[in-house]
Amino acid sequence: MTDGKRRRGLMAASALLGGVMVLSACSGGGEDTGSDGGGGKGASQAQVDEAAAKKTSEAQIKITPKSGSNNASINNSAAVTVSKGTLTEVEMTTADGTEVEGEIAADKKSWKPSVQLERATTYKLKATAEDSAGRAAHENASFTTVSPDNSFIGNFTPDDGSTVGVGMPVSINFDKAIANKAEVQKGITVSTSSGQEVACHWFNANRMDCRPEDYWQENSTVTLKLALDGVEGAEGVYGVQQKTVNFKIGRNQVSIVDAETKQMKVTQDGKTVRTIPISAGSPENKTWEGQMVISEKFKETRMDGATVGFTDDDGKGEYDIKDVPHAMRLSNSGTFLHGNYWGAKSIFGSANTSHGCIGLADTQGADDPNTPGAWFYDNSIVGDVVVVKNTGDKTIAPDNGLNGWNMDWAQWKAGSAV
Repeated sequence: MTDGKRRRGLMAASALLGGVMVLSACSGGGEDTGSDGGGGKGASQAQVDEAAAKKTSEAQIKITPKSGSNNASINNSAAVTVSKGTLTEVEMTTADGTEVEGEIAADKKSWKPSVQLERATTYKLKATAEDSAGRAAHENASFTTVSPDNSFIGNFTPDDGSTVGVGMPVSINFDKAIANKAEVQKGITVSTSSGQEVACHWFNANRMDCRPEDYWQENSTVTLKLALDGVEGAEGVYGVQQKTVNFKIGRNQVSIVDAETKQMKVTQDGKTVRTIPISAGSPENKTWEGQMVISEKFKETRMDGATVGFTDDDGKGEYDIKDVPHAMRLSNSGTFLHGNYWGAKSIFGSANTSHGCIGLADTQGADDPNTPGAWFYDNSIVGDVVVVKNTGDKTIAPDNGLNGWNMDWAQWKAGSAV
């Protein structure tokens, strides 16, 4: 082949390859029809993209948690925020269409629900925002909150806003066994306006109580903060609570029951305000000794011996009194300080005859305010201390009721996980 023919052949091949390259660079492969999203006939891809961008809102919506999330928090989920724009509408519903109340912030930059979410529930969120040019942006998401099987709650006492006695500990009972005690305890703080040091003690995997070395200072305020949301209490089990609780300590009332003298001395702020004759547990059924805290009060209640192990040969309770007046619980195992209308008046102050409870003279119906039982009931609050001595029995277990005061300070602090 001559040089001239060779050059003409190469030029033809180059033109053919160039044509292929042009064709392969165009998605349509044919004549531009102008149907490319506004670029116009013959518009470049950059021009098309630029024209499309001018029609798209600049508002950027963010929904948390991420769509498709499981085990979402019931406290901090369902947050909607927007940048480069303002929210115009947010709709949140459960999977069955039930609407969840919520509110867009005053600056229209965020939205959150106004109610706490439920556990084990799937929620759907739909949000709309506009940018400064009025162009709308939309975002959708769905997520499922943590299930009861994968979460834990701490049931606490005392209640928010209550006034309690100086012996009332903060007691938290978890509905799941806690393996990561240190992490959970770090999420719980107890402080007092009196400045007393407060320490917490784990009795078992489900219960933690907190108290100072000595009784709470009267008229102080105690604050319990639960920051347990998302804290892993055990493998795959997370906390859901995010709460602050405040309660007040009332006057300092401590009552001393002496089973030997069969008298109860009631003191307030260290001064004796009344001495009341009592009847404690009989020699066969002695009353526990130690510092006990009133955990519940009932104007009238039923006491069935069968529920606490006092049964006859037929398995029936040795007693079953359906209207015990002015009853105040001192232990989980059935120790009460209560009114007694069935015993002879002569036993109070002279004989110990009960099955382990502490009895005060009273009347049936709990309607006479002048009886010793009624007076003590009316002048006592949950959290007051009752110290029982000289019964001849052993000291009550610290976890039998709210009775951690029967453990010395060093022992108490040794039960902390942090």
